[in-house]
Amino acid sequence: MAEIKVEHVTKTFGGFVAVDNANLTIRDREFMVLLGPSGCGKTTLLRAIAGLGMADTGRISIGERDVTYLPPRQRKISMVFQSYAIFPHMTVGANIAFGLKMNKIDKATIDQRVKRAAELLHIEHMLDRYPSKMSGGQRQRVAVARAIAMNSQVLLMDEPLSNLDALLRLEMRAELKRLLAEIGATTVYVTHDQIEALSMGDRIAVMRDGVIQQVDEPTRVYDLPANQFVGGFIGNPPMNFMQGQVQRQNGHVKVAIGDFALEPAEVMKPLVRSYDGDNIVLGIRAENMETLTTPAADALKVQVLVVEPLGSQNLLTVKIGEDKIKVATHPTFAIAPDMDVWLRFPADKIRWIDRRSGKTLYPA
Repeated sequence: MAEIKVEHVTKTFGGFVAVDNANLTIRDREFMVLLGPSGCGKTTLLRAIAGLGMADTGRISIGERDVTYLPPRQRKISMVFQSYAIFPHMTVGANIAFGLKMNKIDKATIDQRVKRAAELLHIEHMLDRYPSKMSGGQRQRVAVARAIAMNSQVLLMDEPLSNLDALLRLEMRAELKRLLAEIGATTVYVTHDQIEALSMGDRIAVMRDGVIQQVDEPTRVYDLPANQFVGGFIGNPPMNFMQGQVQRQNGHVKVAIGDFALEPAEVMKPLVRSYDGDNIVLGIRAENMETLTTPAADALKVQVLVVEPLGSQNLLTVKIGEDKIKVATHPTFAIAPDMDVWLRFPADKIRWIDRRSGKTLYPA
């Protein structure tokens, strides 16, 4: 078992709180992604798990062992760094074998593990090559091979793909996902790239200002964000947000956006009704709005400001009151700037958010 438990962990640097009372359970053999913007504390939390930066308070356990105060070498982990950290004066084979030799593993076992790791990363034909003769993607594979050759139950990865170009990053994402599923290690993966997080992780822990905002499966984080920050950080484009006012009209609860009124989904009406007379924020994804070229009673008229053809879709920028939002349409949808369109908002796709706390409202 290699379950990781982070309990009430706080880490400060001077007066700056990098990780604030973090609680996180990473299941055995799970691929957990720590996601957030630069400076949110995700790398600091990873380093605390690794033992490279001791937590000020709290407890960290791996399996049944309390490792809070153990040095990295005694935690039985492997780590892959953003900078690769491979030795330029050593061959690929020697780089992969380095950790094993430091642990005084016998030569036969070292040769076997190096060969196996190289085969998994498809670099078995490069064992005698030096890093200077390799591409960035190949050097990254060496760093990963060195980590998995240790046969550690826990693999920690700190933005390992961030130095690669877009196409190579796409290829390596798929390779890493296949590889990590095959070796079955418990993996903690740090990234600021939401596409990596959504496509690779079993679960995602979204962080902001040292605080874990939400931990859930990728599709749930995307569809059911815990708060406005998560909705606005996840997605490309991010979730749209608009201001509305809750009103009673003929005994029905409505949310007015200017002269247009929306009716919440039945399950959300009791929660939205409690904001009667107050403002509320509604969030909706660009792809979840229906776009019409002719008027409809249940659709809001808007003017198109910008059209961005993206191949698989057209991305429209439209203005609603003081809010500018993004709308995704089919690539064949004929539209141009300054034209009018009508937007229909499916009630089950709207997320209602308390404008003061920023928290998303969900029925109990």
